[in-house]
Amino acid sequence: MIGRRLPDVTFKTRVRDEAVGGPNPYRWQDQTTADYFKGKRVVLFSLPGAFTPTCSTYQLPDFEKLAREFKAKGIEAIYCISVNDAFVMNAWGKQQDLSNVQLIPDGSGEFTRKTGMLVCKDNLGFGMRSWRYAAVIDDGVVEAWFEEPGFSDLCETDPYGESSPQNVLEKLAEGLSAARPAA
Repeated sequence: MIGRRLPDVTFKTRVRDEAVGGPNPYRWQDQTTADYFKGKRVVLFSLPGAFTPTCSTYQLPDFEKLAREFKAKGIEAIYCISVNDAFVMNAWGKQQDLSNVQLIPDGSGEFTRKTGMLVCKDNLGFGMRSWRYAAVIDDGVVEAWFEEPGFSDLCETDPYGESSPQNVLEKLAEGLSAARPAA
């Protein structure tokens, strides 16, 4: 993955727009890979699903809490992507009271599939979801890759450590020399 350009995808997002009126003032807005990644150095992390235990208790909240430290290391934005639709991602962001991490809905899994990270989690009742990973992306190109071990369909475990914000920060402090592409 290191050195590869991210796939061009259009994400279907929902954004607040008071002009819509009513009790649900949101409208659809297409966002592209370029909209999120062009000209910026960012951290992208992916997880199996919104509202799930590890994702909601550790991974997302810790990226949110450590955002200042990432900024000090030259990271301009932190994005969390999941194979969930915009409605679910917006509700999860509200529940998590996010202000530093932006959620990207990959409702159809197109981005996840094109990055090679789509796995079947039917054994958990999830269907097709993302394997857990994090990456440092510079102007749309993967600079560093942090993939959890055991990538497979129907995985019985949910490994978490490689893609933790603490690990990514540690590697940024080391100049990313220890970050390795997935085997």
